Amino acid sequence: MLLLSAVLAGVCLTLMLGQTWIDPATVIAVLSGEQVPGVSFTLMELRLPRALVAVLAGACFGLGGAAFQTMLRNPLASPDVIGISAGASAAAVFAIVMLSLRGAPVALVAIIGGLGVALLIYALSWRRGVADTRLILTGIGLAAMLQSAIAYLLTQAPAWPLQEAMRWMTGSLNSVHLDQSVPLLLALIALGLPLLHFARDLEAMRLGDDMARGLGVRLSLTRLGIVVAAVGLVAFATAVTGPIAFVAFLSGPVAAWLIRHNGSVLIPAALVGALFVLTGDFIGQHLLPARYPVGVVTGVIGAPYLITLVMRDNSRGAT
Repeated sequence: MLLLSAVLAGVCLTLMLGQTWIDPATVIAVLSGEQVPGVSFTLMELRLPRALVAVLAGACFGLGGAAFQTMLRNPLASPDVIGISAGASAAAVFAIVMLSLRGAPVALVAIIGGLGVALLIYALSWRRGVADTRLILTGIGLAAMLQSAIAYLLTQAPAWPLQEAMRWMTGSLNSVHLDQSVPLLLALIALGLPLLHFARDLEAMRLGDDMARGLGVRLSLTRLGIVVAAVGLVAFATAVTGPIAFVAFLSGPVAAWLIRHNGSVLIPAALVGALFVLTGDFIGQHLLPARYPVGVVTGVIGAPYLITLVMRDNSRGAT
């Protein structure tokens, strides 16, 4: 309930604050359908789409990332670390630079790219089953290759496509539209609900493969279902906002810390992801000397955590 309240508070701040202050009564009036000159456009065309897309995309990133990390019992097993977000980005940049596509076709290509890279990682890491470490290392290797491919594509891009393609490198809520929240909401329903159905199996998989099998979990089939649902969520979010760095990576660990590992982390991680994107965008738009895309802010926050995590595990002798 505290996380939900924080997300609602973040939405309210996004709607009220900007270059001009809109008081709560006016916000409620406009959302109720009243036309207020000079305010209705700002609220309905600029701030409301930004807030809704931030919440829905953040929830998709958080839910998908937490599912991966729980399934593989490794905080490094995040879609933006193991190459899935890079796959969606590479596909989108290719569509923009080489195919001269714009708008919805780019988003569709990004979704296909993310899903395709995820299935490729799954296939390459299969050796009579999928070993957790092998899947993570395969994903990290593919992510490095995809980043190189993106860098090459950007060197071939003319000036205008280059500007549009850069959004797929950083992650941004600039220029989002209200209708873009619809596919994100549908993705949360169509893929998030099945993922929540796997919550019990995910908790059993925390205990190890042998214990999970003993509790009746069909590991290969369950893993495939979780991968498809989680990757779909991350791909849809990336198709709208670009790869907002470290949201999928941080949401699960933060949510687990907040609930003290009592129960499933999936719903809390979705709320943490939504709050993380809202907060990062608010900081980037209002609290810094210049305006920065939300992906820049979340990257600055998430990178030190990644370094700390690697150093901590290295000091413990973790593999």
